[in-house]
Amino acid sequence: MIRGAVFFDIDGTLTPSSSGQHLAELVGNAKEIAHIQAGYAAGTLSSDEACVLEARGWASRTPAEAQAYLESMPLVDGIAETVSWCRAHSLVPVLTTLAWDFVGTYLCGRFGFERACGPRLHIVDGRYSGEVAEQFDEQAKRDFAIRTATELGVELRHCAAIGDGRSDVPLFGVVGCAIAFNATPEARAAASKTVDGPDLHAVAPVLSAWLDTIALPAG
Repeated sequence: MIRGAVFFDIDGTLTPSSSGQHLAELVGNAKEIAHIQAGYAAGTLSSDEACVLEARGWASRTPAEAQAYLESMPLVDGIAETVSWCRAHSLVPVLTTLAWDFVGTYLCGRFGFERACGPRLHIVDGRYSGEVAEQFDEQAKRDFAIRTATELGVELRHCAAIGDGRSDVPLFGVVGCAIAFNATPEARAAASKTVDGPDLHAVAPVLSAWLDTIALPAG
């Protein structure tokens, strides 16, 4: 029986900074990406605008290169333990993120998350073209979570979300438990609980206390 779902952000939540910044350092456009991400965080760039600008740095790169870069991506401690905790408590762990879709796919394979979302790069003849094939913003992130909950047969009040920034705020507004993890003031203000530290597993006691307040689904 599925009791609920937990939606995890990636950038700034599962990673200490962002997957995009790590990848940019390897691709060679770190300064440009830092400027773009700062613009998004400040609200001067929309998610779609930032995505278009970031995509340009991938022109002529291959999916195999992207996969290899992810092997060295810094991650917070406790991801595997937290996914296992969710599974043991009949909660489905899902990635909800604005990171490129291949980042979520990689983390699903490595840690056992159920599924992931994210914007997608355009590929021509086996190489990234530098353009965006599919956009994905903070509202799409929220809507992905809503669709996932429906497909899993669970109510949104039986779902939790864990994130750190601007893109998590719409999702925080629709779930039963919103946890700001190492978060910005904006995310903290929108969350129901706040957790800080280097280990993701620190959210487990918060999730456990929340589970005690909700009724088990019938069945």
